[in-house]
Amino acid sequence: QLQASGGGLVQPGGSLRLSCAAASIFSIRVMGWYRQAPGKQRELVATITSVDSTNYADSVKGRFTISRDVKNTVGLQIRSLKPEDTAVYYCYAREWGGTDYWGKGTLVTVSS
Repeated sequence: QLQASGGGLVQPGGSLRLSCAAASIFSIRVMGWYRQAPGKQRELVATITSVDSTNYADSVKGRFTISRDVKNTVGLQIRSLKPEDTAVYYCYAREWGGTDYWGKGTLVTVSS
């Protein structure tokens, strides 16, 4: 129900754009991205609400931008990538009724 795309191998300092499309999920209150680096817990990256209010992790502020492309599709523009941004990025959505959805994840590797 959540389809993410756009991951890949990028050199440090490079850019990448992730996209997430929600299908058959109605009344979405918030969508966003989490990530999980090897050996670490999953952490919030950025979220956007139904009224386009955004929230970012401190570690990505100024480098990551979340936006709504079309209804139920969000993009994450990533700039100035660092090796520590290497992780599996998971798309996330929460309905107004409280149900959470997770995508399968897309791998972003930052390496020279």
